[in-house]
Amino acid sequence: MSIYDENEKVDYFEDTDVPEEKPKPEKKPRLKPDDPRYWEEPEDDFEHLRPSGRSHWKFWCVLAAVAIVVGIVWGGYVMTFSAYVVDATQYGYVESIDKRGDVIKTYEGVLLPYKNLMDTTRVYDGDFVFSSNNPSVAARLAEMQIANRPVRVTYKVYHTAMPWRGDSKIQVVSVDSVDERDILPPDRQPARVTETVNEPAAKK
Repeated sequence: MSIYDENEKVDYFEDTDVPEEKPKPEKKPRLKPDDPRYWEEPEDDFEHLRPSGRSHWKFWCVLAAVAIVVGIVWGGYVMTFSAYVVDATQYGYVESIDKRGDVIKTYEGVLLPYKNLMDTTRVYDGDFVFSSNNPSVAARLAEMQIANRPVRVTYKVYHTAMPWRGDSKIQVVSVDSVDERDILPPDRQPARVTETVNEPAAKK
């Protein structure tokens, strides 16, 4: 038998200073308006500022719908009314210009670019097909076609051809006559005509 009584044994793992853990308070469940106990609870001062789950979902749905509508309107405007090339110019000879259309009449024309005509080192790229809804521009183009004179046209390029603009995405907005000497290479310029003035014969 041990000289120490069992009751007098020292328990080194027992610490009387350690406070006891307090039980965690249970989280109060959030009641819904359809629960009768919801109306018995005191009203929170900030309850009206908290968005409910349903209203939060509606807000994002409305925001997404507005963004989609704005995107569709902006894309339609860009594809229909906005020109992505403006103030562009082209030189050449008018091959044809006529008025077409079943309901909306527009002017459709073909221009032979002078660079393609005069460049014999590269393959011909093709004609310059354009539209115009301006009668004065079409009349000027027809006049230059009859006179077989080179012209300079200013045009815009749209993403899509629309009936009120014509069959082509290229819209000619103005036309000017140019001198062949300003656009043709030196070896292909027309001969200059010099006028001679007959001086009166000297009196004898």
